[in-house]
Amino acid sequence: MTKAELVVKIAEKANLTKANAERALNAFLETVESTLVSEGKLTLTGFGTFMVELRKARVGRNPRTGLELKIPETKVVKFRPGKILKDAVK
Repeated sequence: MTKAELVVKIAEKANLTKANAERALNAFLETVESTLVSEGKLTLTGFGTFMVELRKARVGRNPRTGLELKIPETKVVKFRPGKILKDAVK
């Protein structure tokens, strides 16, 4: 599903215009982003948890040349689904 398709679904389910649905979705996404930057974790009870974790530095390999290279540590966003979401997907 694309963002545009998601906006249409939100507009239909919430009885909003597409423009209002897109503004609501953008506000949600911006809030998630700013919360992860400032706090490192966002829990939506029943749905899941977004969290920032540190991936340690490691040694990788260039697939073309086979040479080893150092991959520096970096922050990554991970998602762990909640029980309600897990049950819905089953």
